[in-house]
Amino acid sequence: MFRAGHTRVGLVAGTVGAIVGGIPSTACALATGRDPLEASYAAGALLLPHEERCGQLLISAAVAHGTISLFWGLVLVRVLPRPHPVLGGTVAGLVIAAFDLGTVGRRVERIRRLPLGPQLADHAAYGAAVGAVIARSERRTTAQSPRHG
Repeated sequence: MFRAGHTRVGLVAGTVGAIVGGIPSTACALATGRDPLEASYAAGALLLPHEERCGQLLISAAVAHGTISLFWGLVLVRVLPRPHPVLGGTVAGLVIAAFDLGTVGRRVERIRRLPLGPQLADHAAYGAAVGAVIARSERRTTAQSPRHG
């Protein structure tokens, strides 16, 4: 069922997820001596597949990753199970990873070159963060609702 607040919550959740979702691969890159912006350059290659300039790829990454994250936030706010949105979000993040990496990403060389484990962790973290924002929103909505008894 659609509720007017879903759009706002979905956009906030997608934004938080976009920020949190990059932490695992960035930490892994730093720990292993890889370029911590490698995944960002790969996201930029979605829109500019032949671009090599780092600055252009980062701008493209902000647009591509932001748009994708907001889209999935809007979807997940409507489909995640309400009893367990964080767990549901984590699972959804892995399902999104299968689509993102297995379908779209395999067509982009920079994405294919990324280590799979950190990318899966990013997607799981994204979904968990989205689920946490949804859970918090649900708690706030419930707390503000008048009680009927």
